[in-house]
This record gives sequence, C-alpha cells and structure tokens, in this order.
Amino acid sequence: MSKKLFGTDGIRGVANTELTPELAFKLGRAVVATLPEEAFALRSSSGSDEESTALRRPRILIGRDTRRSGNMLEGALSAGITSAGADAVSAGIVPTPAVALLIKDELFDAGIVISASHNPPEYNGLKVFLGGGKKLSDEQEAQIEELLHTEDVPLPLLCDVNETLPCRASRPLGTALGRSETLPSAINDYVKKLVEIFPINALSGMKVAIDCGHGASSLSTPAAFKALGAEVTVLNDDFNGDDINVNCGSTNLGIIAECVQSGSFDLGIAHDGDADRMLAVDEHGNEVDGDHIIAICAKYLKETGQMGDVPVVGTIMANLGFNKALESMGIPVELTAVGDRYVLERMYETNAVLGGEQSGHLIFLQHNSTGDGLLSALMLSTIVAKSGQSLSELAKVMTSYPQELINIPVASKDIEGCEPLQKAMHAAEEQLGDSGRILVRASGTEKKIRVMVEAQDATQAVTIAEALATIVREQLG
Repeated sequence: MSKKLFGTDGIRGVANTELTPELAFKLGRAVVATLPEEAFALRSSSGSDEESTALRRPRILIGRDTRRSGNMLEGALSAGITSAGADAVSAGIVPTPAVALLIKDELFDAGIVISASHNPPEYNGLKVFLGGGKKLSDEQEAQIEELLHTEDVPLPLLCDVNETLPCRASRPLGTALGRSETLPSAINDYVKKLVEIFPINALSGMKVAIDCGHGASSLSTPAAFKALGAEVTVLNDDFNGDDINVNCGSTNLGIIAECVQSGSFDLGIAHDGDADRMLAVDEHGNEVDGDHIIAICAKYLKETGQMGDVPVVGTIMANLGFNKALESMGIPVELTAVGDRYVLERMYETNAVLGGEQSGHLIFLQHNSTGDGLLSALMLSTIVAKSGQSLSELAKVMTSYPQELINIPVASKDIEGCEPLQKAMHAAEEQLGDSGRILVRASGTEKKIRVMVEAQDATQAVTIAEALATIVREQLG
C-alpha cells in the first residue's frame, strides 16, 4: 500500500479545498475502522439481580489549534467518528502534545489533532495518535488512506450481545451510534501533569519571555511557567483564527529576540501553532535552535545519571556540530528521517530517553511520546536555573557548522528522476569531502524542495546551496 495524502506529520493542505470536511468525515470513520477489536470488546457488569453484558464503546479524543477552519473540520471529524459507532470527545483548543499525553489514559483509544503546526493560517491538518500516544506507522497510515477511498468502510461492531466476536457492518444504527462529548478540563489537566514533573517553584527568580504565535500554547505555556514561579512576559497570546504563525512564534524569532534584548530576561521561548515544537533565544536575543537545546539537555541528563549508555536520537537535518558535540561527551547519536514519529520509533528501538529535531521538536520519552514544546521549554529553563549559567554559556556545548537552507516551491518533487540535479549534487559532495554535507529532500508537508548545505566555510555553503536551488527551480519549479 502506498500513501498520497499522509506526509511526514499527518494529512495537511489548504482548508476547505485540499483538506475538506468530507475528508475529515472519512478519516474519522477510517480511524474507528482500524481500531483493534478489543476496543469494542464485551464487558460484563453485575447488578443486584443479574449480570448484564454491554458493548464497550471506543472513545477518541479530538484537539485543535486556533485556526478559523478548526471548528469546521472538528464538526466533520466528530460526525465521522460517531457515525462509525465511537464516541468523539472534544478537548477544544489544546497543544498537539496535550492530546498525546491525555490519551495515555485507558479511557481513550485514539486521538486526532486538527492542526497544520507551523504552516500559514489558511492551511490545516489531521494528525492521528493511537492508544498510548504513539503516532501512526507508515503501514498504518497506508491502511487508513486505503479506507479513505472506500465508500462503505467495514466497521467492527457488536451484532448481538450473545456473539463472541464482533461482526462487520458499514452503518451502525440506533444505540450503536456514538456520541459527541467535551472534556473542558483538558488544557488544565495537561498543564498540571507537566508542572508536577518539576519541583515546586523550580523557576522562581527567572524572567522569561514567551511568544505563543497566536496558537494553542496561549492557553498552556504562560500558565505552566507562572505555576513554577517564573516572572513571565507573554507575546501573541491572543488569537482570531487568522493570525496563527503570522510573523511570530518559532517561524519568526524577530519579535521574541527584540523583546529579550529590550529587557533583562534569562531567555525567550517561541512556539509554533500547535506547540509541539519550541525554539529559544538566549539572554542576548540570539537563537538557540533544536540541536543546541538537545545537546544542552543531553549533557544535563548525562551528568545527572538519567541518560545511561543509550543514544540520543536526531534526524538527518541535524547539524554536523551536533554529532561532534555529543560524541565528545561520550553520547552515541542515532539519525533518522525527518519527522518526530521516526525519531520516536528509533527511540523505542534503542531505549533512548531523549530525541528530537533541529526545528524544535524534542521528545522526552519518560514524560511524553511526541514532540512537546511546553515540556521542552520547562526542561531547558529548569537546566538554566539549576546550572547557575546563562543560556548563552550553556549553548557553547555545541559549535554549529555554517548551514544554508533554501526552500523552493515546486510543481514536482521528483528529486531522484532529475538528472541535472543528481549530477550537481554528486559534484558538490566531492567538492566538500568530509568537511561538509548536502541534503536535498522533498517537504512532507508542503509543495517544496528543501536544499541544505553545510560546510566549514559559510561562503562555500551559500554558493553551493544557491547553485543547487537554481537547478531545482529550473527543472522542478
């Protein structure tokens, strides 16, 4: 089975044209159809007179970010879930990692987040989590995608309470239909769970600036930092559905950098729209990217005996300086394809406790099963507070190689079939040798080719990247 709709992080597209309510409805039904049969298992309850047998109805948690299209898509998604015989439980506006964390509760069999993460407001997306908070594997995505093209999805339903196994049907009736519910406590439950990880007043005395990017973190990150004793200045925590990620948040650090530079802050934090990622600026307003944050956290976990001999997991986008820094600390590094679900898979395989991406997705597997921007922000801030060092000093644990990244809008993503590009890449790799690297890949969330070049010399990195980008525009644009 192949995939056309799912990218590196769910299904994503312009809302109401590429990502339609009809598609959301079908996805809701498809997710229910792929739940394990035990999600519909019979359960017995003993009353005063006799024992009764009933169907366990699956429960699916739905969260969304602040986009205007979120309500539209949630309505359609909820209709699809309930029409398939499961209950749809709305968490309202919450960060993506809140859904992953909350569905670990045995009452939820899956979770779906309506968000396009860092993309512009007109986009939206659908991310699916299984019970336990894990994202779908490639095989599971392909299975769901196949069902999206099936008119009458066969659903596991109980035909008769006397049957020992569920039968198959496409349209449940009457009491077999699901219900829509709300979970008003979702955002508070999420914040409470994360705050409880840290000592009381762990951030007392710290002064932190936070850019919420007009996104879901507006309801969570400031509250968590204040609960731990930090003095907080909050930017872009209002939202109208049309301003998410617009010239703010982790996609544009200019605002948070200017704020930190104008005051005596210990650091600044910036989230993307669904707050599954976090980038920072130090006390001088200089960017501290995901690679540096992972390196800082890895050093702390190693020194405090929380790392053991397991690797830190990154992606192929990690800076060469990241590999060298961790190797110098005696910490092995594992690299995966881009996407925090691939990072998570490798973390489970290697028993890793820390992994993430340069873009700011960090996974602390002991506490959550996906990139969690709030958890990452609290971890980093706590390390700064405990160390007695500034963030700029801590960031010296890693020296980045000069890196040039160019994103090119394209009509075709056929990198392998573009012979002029392949020849140019091979020649550039020979030119760089061991002193740099080239990565040209198709975006999994947008119609773009990403050209990344690292070299010891910044001018060389820019020259090679621009040359490759020109070929991409000419051949694939």
